[in-house]
Amino acid sequence: MNLTISGHHLDVTPALRNYVTSKLDRITRHFDQVVDVKVILTVEKQKEKERRQRAECNIHVKGSDMFAESSHADLYAAVDDLVDKLDRQVVRHKDRLQDHHHAAPKRVM
Repeated sequence: MNLTISGHHLDVTPALRNYVTSKLDRITRHFDQVVDVKVILTVEKQKEKERRQRAECNIHVKGSDMFAESSHADLYAAVDDLVDKLDRQVVRHKDRLQDHHHAAPKRVM
């Protein structure tokens, strides 16, 4: 899995990098065919302070690309919300890939 973490108007500290990496381990635990992950952490200059910290992520898995974004007053809370959204998307994608068809019942003559 290729992991890229970048920051806009923000320095990505080692503590923040470790936090994002540990949270993304939950996604790879549910689906191991993740090819590429790109995380962008942003601090926006908005008037309202509640939605100032933003985290967005692109995930490339075998067969599809997924995107999620989250905004919050705290960057760690934004990352938590982002990983929750991505986890739901990955689990839904995994369910679609699995074969849920059952064998047809045999005819009795």
